Amino acid sequence: MSESADGPSSAHPTPPFTKRTLAAQAMGHVDPVTRAVVAPLHVSTTFLRDPDNGYSSGFSYARPDNATTREAEAVIAMLEEAEAGAMLFGSGMAAATAVFSALEPGDHIVAPLVMYWALKRWLQQEAPRRGWGLDFVAMDDLDALRAAIRPGTTKLVWVETPGNPLWTITDIAAAAEIAHAAGARLAIDSTAASPIHTRPLRLGADIVMHSATKILNGHSDVVAGVLASARADGFWERIGAIRAGGGAILGPFEAYLLMRSLRTLPLRVAAQSASAADLARRFSAHPRVASVLYPGLPGDPGHAVAARQMEGGFGFMLSIRVAAGEEAAIATAARVRLWKRATSLGGVESLIEHRASVEGPGTPCPPDLLRLSVGIEHVDDLFADLDVALG
Repeated sequence: MSESADGPSSAHPTPPFTKRTLAAQAMGHVDPVTRAVVAPLHVSTTFLRDPDNGYSSGFSYARPDNATTREAEAVIAMLEEAEAGAMLFGSGMAAATAVFSALEPGDHIVAPLVMYWALKRWLQQEAPRRGWGLDFVAMDDLDALRAAIRPGTTKLVWVETPGNPLWTITDIAAAAEIAHAAGARLAIDSTAASPIHTRPLRLGADIVMHSATKILNGHSDVVAGVLASARADGFWERIGAIRAGGGAILGPFEAYLLMRSLRTLPLRVAAQSASAADLARRFSAHPRVASVLYPGLPGDPGHAVAARQMEGGFGFMLSIRVAAGEEAAIATAARVRLWKRATSLGGVESLIEHRASVEGPGTPCPPDLLRLSVGIEHVDDLFADLDVALG
């Protein structure tokens, strides 16, 4: 790649193959020196200068850039159809907060009531310190979004869809129209959808964010975050400068593992989403489950929008509300044998969590709710284990 070592990476030119094929072959990369079909791991922190003191290789120092990281960024940019490319960060929080940190004092932010709890707390703490206006709204209510917008002052609308842990759906195209009419950017946290199910940039978003710790990596062994952009404008350059100056780039070993995982992403997403849909249907008829929150169910409030903007499935995440209440929900999580009681989501192993206990006071999460991240185990085993745990 020919761009500066201080800037974000762009996707490699791609032949007319499907994304599944390109992901499987890591964009067709073949190492030019060894002819290896797996890209090498570049761990050097410094690089040789040319006799004229330049860096014709495009690399000078490892804090702003890394060749292994660029390879993983190129695959993600391809999957997201991101013209400006993608930038990998050391965590999903690092990626998300870089977007907000690119704003100016006095800028106004609109964010969802239902969103990743750690990021919501960060916004609540940092907005007053940094001079940002901040409003939280129900993003599935477009009238509420319009009412929260301050034309000329609102600079960023942040949407998480499906929204963790209630899996609410926001109409991305409509939100983009509202944001852009007011001169604001639209950023989408698409972690729970993955680029396999939703293409936010094609729907009008300006930036898409993923906690790559989750389904993009999918093996519970990498912490990472990524941003992809529809265009290389001044705001995107500012995010790149924040990453470079703060040393927030993903390390090469983590990028190497992430690249390994991206090769199987379409297959994992398809399998996990199919099992999640099956479990949602089964638990909808379970006598000890009051309700199932999953946008793939025809009766879900967000189903119509999800069916329009999601492709090939409705995601690998669902929540169930236990009919007997909070204590029964906690007891259910304590009795499982196959599901793992652990935070995070998107891994090949299925996880269960009483989310209200984790989020604490102020959470929008009902106390009787169990969040389920569906892995690649046999769906009959997953159902049987939770059926027994429900009592």
